[in-house]
Amino acid sequence: MSSTIASPQLWAVSIAVLLGLLALDFVLTRKPHDVPMREALAWSVFYLALPAAFGVYVWLAHGAEPGVEFFTGYVVEKSLSVDNLFVFMLLLTAFAVPTKLTQRVLLYGIVGALVLRGIFIAAGAALLSAGTWAFLLFGAVLIVTAAKVLRDALRSTEHTVDPGQMRVTRLLRRLMPVTDEYHGARLTIRQAGRRALTPMALVVAAVFLTDVVFAVDSVPAVYGVTSDPYLVFATNAFALLGLRALYFVLRNALAQLRHLNHGLAIILAFIGVKLVLHWAHTVWSAVPDIPTPLSLVVILATLGAVTATSLIANRQDRVRMDA
Repeated sequence: MSSTIASPQLWAVSIAVLLGLLALDFVLTRKPHDVPMREALAWSVFYLALPAAFGVYVWLAHGAEPGVEFFTGYVVEKSLSVDNLFVFMLLLTAFAVPTKLTQRVLLYGIVGALVLRGIFIAAGAALLSAGTWAFLLFGAVLIVTAAKVLRDALRSTEHTVDPGQMRVTRLLRRLMPVTDEYHGARLTIRQAGRRALTPMALVVAAVFLTDVVFAVDSVPAVYGVTSDPYLVFATNAFALLGLRALYFVLRNALAQLRHLNHGLAIILAFIGVKLVLHWAHTVWSAVPDIPTPLSLVVILATLGAVTATSLIANRQDRVRMDA
């Protein structure tokens, strides 16, 4: 078993708090409404303060090393979750989700992501306990993913989603009839004497499918920072909990981060190399092992650089349009 800072009591308290926060989100989204910027900002600040306070607790109670690992893992997961938000935005647009229902769709997506990542985290812990070769496997997955992300970024192709061509929507349409219109947040209704799906069910299924893809990338990425399954769980949970509010804050800014995928490719490749080197270090001690504080510096520097280059490129485009 991988070593962990968590006692059974800490696991129980953490899961109880997580379920409580999710229950609160379901209560808040029970009545669909447009989310004003003030509300979105307030919840975003709250969900940024929570991991900051938790990281300080980990640092003080368990030492600097787990504290740095948590903050580094959180930054990695938060940066990947922004890309997750971008895909959610495409799905919401493609399925013509009414603005008032956006919160509930995002919440379904977050719950699905948490469940899937919990499964992947448990599987990752089992692999790591089986031998250090798992680090090599995780590293290879991240390097291959980084190459694909960079290739797509360099092609500068527009991301589009065609709901009619998605396998999950085609499968659901074969299994049950689908209504033409949304019926609030309901997933099914009774129509002409039989149960039918609403478009809400299709978009939720599509969001769950994208959650699987992101779990494959994000869990190995944070295992590249820490082998403690509790810290992997905590970084994923904190990064995902604030996505609903963050979406409304970044909705207009997401499309402006044109170099985000370039940065994510660099981060994934760096962590992949870090994992491969860590595996090699366990076999040949002369191979260097990249320390976590250096990883945090590289990740923050990369995110800062791609944000700056995106803003500069956007400004240059505006100047050319005005000329």
